[in-house]
Amino acid sequence: MEEIIASSPYLRVLVLLAAFAAVAGLVLLVLTLIGRRASVRSELKSISAYSRDLPVESLTKRRNDAWTRLVDRIEKAGLNLGDTKADVLRDRLKAAGYTSPAAPRIYTLIRLLLVIALPSLFVLLSLGGGKEISFMRLYLFGSIAAVVGLYVPSLFVRAKADRRREAIVRGFPDCLDLLLVCVEAGLGLEAALNRVGKEMTISHPLVAELLTSATLRIRAGATREDALRNMAHEAGVDEIRAFSTLMIQTDKLGTSIGTALRTYAAEMREKRRMRAEEKAHRIPVLISIPLVVCMLPVMIGVLMLPAIILIVRQLMPAMSGGG
Repeated sequence: MEEIIASSPYLRVLVLLAAFAAVAGLVLLVLTLIGRRASVRSELKSISAYSRDLPVESLTKRRNDAWTRLVDRIEKAGLNLGDTKADVLRDRLKAAGYTSPAAPRIYTLIRLLLVIALPSLFVLLSLGGGKEISFMRLYLFGSIAAVVGLYVPSLFVRAKADRRREAIVRGFPDCLDLLLVCVEAGLGLEAALNRVGKEMTISHPLVAELLTSATLRIRAGATREDALRNMAHEAGVDEIRAFSTLMIQTDKLGTSIGTALRTYAAEMREKRRMRAEEKAHRIPVLISIPLVVCMLPVMIGVLMLPAIILIVRQLMPAMSGGG
């Protein structure tokens, strides 16, 4: 590989550009993370100093205005980035945490860029290697690169949605415990949701975002039932759907919210304990894979090596002499 890179000037330039892009991207990522942490700290200081009710969206949602402007310019140029299943795509992106109105169009643009960029990169690497490319090879690997570019964003969004659901499920039992404490202290459901949303901004920001958005909807004039149902739809988690249904039924029937929360919180803690036990019981099965692949052949070799040496030294000469 090094000889191919050294023999082709185009490939050397391409490798240098790729290294420069990787280093620049890493530096930009570090600077972005540092800037976000500094902005979050400054906003938290302003909250503690002035005791203002800022929504969690200001701390968790960062719209990429550059991507939005780019998408708008491309659509003004005549390329339509709309999807035929816009509602389904929007729900998938919301489940992954992308709530911007321009998120479906940005997603389509990224898929389009990858479908064009990956085959082009393959062609450049092949030409830089100095080898002739057959039409069949170009067609086969170019098609594979295009398919990869088409499905990689979808897999990324699905994986991020799964991680988001897991984070919500992991932090929801703590949310229920805090809600139970607030309700038993005398707060109403709306005030309890608002208070817990503020308290969990740092520890579980996704759960805090859901609670704060439900509180803001109620303050904006929506009914408690609509706000809870919208919260369950945004979360996409069965536990929060069950919680919303429980709160709606409790509100309609006039039963005690504290009793319902206490029962449901105990059930959520039991489910979390069962998930931990399930992961613990899964460990021996996962350990058996490297055990069989790495340690078992070595153990078999150590046990059988003396017998093999004995066969080679004594049995094989005896058999050859007897023959």
